[in-house]
This record gives sequence, C-alpha cells and structure tokens, in this order.
Amino acid sequence: MSKKLGYMAKDQYGQTYHNLKHPRKDLLERLYCKHAAKMYCDTKSGEVKHIGYIIAGLWLRVYEVHEWQA
Repeated sequence: MSKKLGYMAKDQYGQTYHNLKHPRKDLLERLYCKHAAKMYCDTKSGEVKHIGYIIAGLWLRVYEVHEWQA
C-alpha cells in the first residue's frame, strides 16, 4: 500500500494548493478567510459525496496525495 503524503486542492481556474495536512484549516489560512462551505458531488449510484470546499468564491476540489510507486 502506498504511503499518504497529504492533500492538495485545485480551484476552478486551475490554481493548485500543495502540502495540505488539514485541507480545510490550511486553505482557510492561505486564503485569509474564516468560513468554508462544503462542496458535494452526486455519484453514478445516486450517493452524495463531499469533494471539497467553497472559500472566498473559489470552488476547491481536494485530492489525497500518495507516494509514487513504479
């Protein structure tokens, strides 16, 4: 199993935010904001999944980062 290194986020404009240990907290600090709304997506099976945050008008999708294995 690959080792989890942390998280990264990407906004709707393509800007990336790397080295996030606690995504919500770290993004709020970097964007100088105090409020984050959760962003959800519907899956094909009809479930609703939390995929990121909306902060200061940015739609930030959060990804889990793992080490590369060749």
